[in-house]
Amino acid sequence: MRKESLKFLEKLLDAPSPSGYEQPAQRVFREYVAPFCDELTTDVMGNVFARVAGQGENLPRVMVVGHTDEIGLQVKYIDDKGFLYFAAVGGVDAHLTPGKRVNVHTAGGPLPGVIGKKPIHLMDTKDRETVVKLESQYIDIGASDKEEAQKLVRVGDAVTFASSFTRLHGDRVASRGFDDKAGCFVVAEVLRLVKASGRKLNLDLYGVSSVQEEIGLRGGTTSSYSVNPDVGICVEVDFATDQPDVEKKHNGEVGLGKGPILARGANINPRLFELLCETAESEKLVIQHTASPRATGTDANVMQISRGGVATALVKIPLRYMHTPIETVALSDLENAAKLIVATLDRITSRDEFVPK
Repeated sequence: MRKESLKFLEKLLDAPSPSGYEQPAQRVFREYVAPFCDELTTDVMGNVFARVAGQGENLPRVMVVGHTDEIGLQVKYIDDKGFLYFAAVGGVDAHLTPGKRVNVHTAGGPLPGVIGKKPIHLMDTKDRETVVKLESQYIDIGASDKEEAQKLVRVGDAVTFASSFTRLHGDRVASRGFDDKAGCFVVAEVLRLVKASGRKLNLDLYGVSSVQEEIGLRGGTTSSYSVNPDVGICVEVDFATDQPDVEKKHNGEVGLGKGPILARGANINPRLFELLCETAESEKLVIQHTASPRATGTDANVMQISRGGVATALVKIPLRYMHTPIETVALSDLENAAKLIVATLDRITSRDEFVPK
């Protein structure tokens, strides 16, 4: 991967962005894509829109979107001893949280803490087999009492897991937040590659970094309404099934490093799906497939049914260990997803070509 692109990816992943608290990551996105677009705006929700004008008039509008928000925690209550009780932002697994290091994002900056856990020596046998509910878990920031803790932390402060970008063997990397900063990264790289080509597209391109996907596709809903695209490509992550404990019957045969995934089903425009497949074959890009018989739980879902309807596709990045602090991807899948989308944009000439016949 290009050195500057990898540096951007690391910086994007490091920036905290639980749903509703995305702006540290959005600032990173805006700074990176600014040289690659003709217009850069942010709406009241916090969605970022990077527009690249095409050549001509009355061009089809194409929106490529990835969401920048990640799962996290939020401070709900501070007890008399200065311990912080919290709630989940998005789908947080209560199995994983005890014993984890966290950062509480306060007005004074990130404050380190740990999620405490009763020692196994002091637990009854039945308690060792029980998952402690999130509402009963707590964060220790080292405060001696409530008064001291309240000088540092406010109720409502966001919390993220303390995890760093880690290079594994080959081109595999691990970090928190690849769901869906992987998609956000691909959107940025699409803009960069379009700019680097020096060519004007036969369409108006909108690269969108959306917000609040993890709590109900909220930014995807409002950004789709604002852009009013004719064609939409959502870039997301999907469950890799090449780890030992995941059933292939659930999500098909999907592996890291084997290319981006194209979803097929009711949420996907058939002609746009075929165009992506044809482009992959022409460009000699390896792709994978998954079936999505119902509405997908992604921004593609709300994009498709925005206003009068949008021709929608879903390009996904294989991901291991979703919603953990060590989500793992292959860098080549990110690069090839961006290449596939850019090559597909070159083949879009009319908004009418995606109307079913």
